Amino acid sequence: MRQIPVDTTAATVMVAKTPQTKIKDRRTGEIATDAETGAKLMTVDVMFAANDEVEILSITVPEPGISGELSMGTPVALTGLIARPWENDFNGQKRHGIAFRAVAVTSLMDAAAKPQAA
Repeated sequence: MRQIPVDTTAATVMVAKTPQTKIKDRRTGEIATDAETGAKLMTVDVMFAANDEVEILSITVPEPGISGELSMGTPVALTGLIARPWENDFNGQKRHGIAFRAVAVTSLMDAAAKPQAA
């Protein structure tokens, strides 16, 4: 599957919705896990602002990659953000979109609250 790295250096990113457990199958309630590590996957909705454009992105991240308090409005850093185009055929209807995944979502409030070394 094609993976496109996303440069976040010039972007302002803030939590739009607190992290939620990602559900693999809504009928059974099965929780999604990372295929390589087995870690539980979470979804974090963020406001992503860059180049005078603002979008709400839903980002999948392994639970161990979530660090700090991620409440609504918290500025965050996204580590290893990639975009994956996808498409499928569901009962004769073609659907497509872009899925976003990050290695980590880190609160910048925690880093700002720590005293600087002299």
